Amino acid sequence: MIYIDKQSIDPYFNIAAEEVALKSRSEDILMLWINNPSVVVGKHQNTIAEVNQRFTWENNIPVIRRLSGGGTVFHDGGNLNYSIISTVENKERSIDFQKFTDPIIEFLVKFGIHASFLGKTNLGVNGKKISGNAAHIFKNRVVHHGTLLFNSNLNNLEDSIRPSGANVEDKSIKSVRANIINLIELMPQIQSINDFQDQLKQFLYRYFNISQSSIFSNEEIKEIEQLVKNKYNTSEWTYGYSPTYNYNKSISFKGEETTAWFEVKKGIIVDLRLDSKNIPKESINFIQNTIVNSHHNPYALNEILKRTENTINHIGMESSFLFNLFF
Repeated sequence: MIYIDKQSIDPYFNIAAEEVALKSRSEDILMLWINNPSVVVGKHQNTIAEVNQRFTWENNIPVIRRLSGGGTVFHDGGNLNYSIISTVENKERSIDFQKFTDPIIEFLVKFGIHASFLGKTNLGVNGKKISGNAAHIFKNRVVHHGTLLFNSNLNNLEDSIRPSGANVEDKSIKSVRANIINLIELMPQIQSINDFQDQLKQFLYRYFNISQSSIFSNEEIKEIEQLVKNKYNTSEWTYGYSPTYNYNKSISFKGEETTAWFEVKKGIIVDLRLDSKNIPKESINFIQNTIVNSHHNPYALNEILKRTENTINHIGMESSFLFNLFF
């Protein structure tokens, strides 16, 4: 096994780098990495249903779909991520969360912390989650990766992944909400995320008998950057990969309830109905005609609202009203 230093805190780069390491290299790999604030959803989830779109949009927190399944997680400078990539002989037995979290559990025992599984993939201490884990198989290669909450901003975490209050019906994988705790509260002898990463790195070097480290080559970096451009930083992947879903939400407009119902396929609103006593019929028709066949994500709606700002204001509503109704 070798250690690869990603040398980046860009979440798009780091998520794409895992795919390149998984598919382009042949050796077993360990990576430890930290992201700037971001929300990472599982491959088979509905991004709209899992993420508070308004909070992440207003706070410039990117939302990214990863390669593996599992639930939605929040990353920031207080969260340490680990990736273990290996070649396997038996694909049927290649996903083994116990095996790949054993070194994390053993490391924490050194500090008197006895972590155990919460459900099938999460790790917790005294019933509070400290780590979320997921895996993905590609041919005879598998990546196991997880989060370690050391000193994360738990308020931003909760606000980012708290649903918006809309009713979303789909067949996606749902995240399981859990009580959480930062490890810094349990291990006062470590005061910084950098110290935590260094000590875990030293432990894993011994555990896996690692004697070699490397960085991504210039060619691999170009491949990662292309993957970011063509996949991970696209609406088609982040939102369009979500399953077909039906959405409805009601909020107050001039003292009366306004309700939106719509169907979304491959991230595109294919059918939309609005019901409101205080919005004229012609205005409802304008909104419906403008938004149908557009992408259901904050970036697309923001562009529409900017183009139609004068008309929206003439109707007597603010753009923020429609943003809140649609997310």
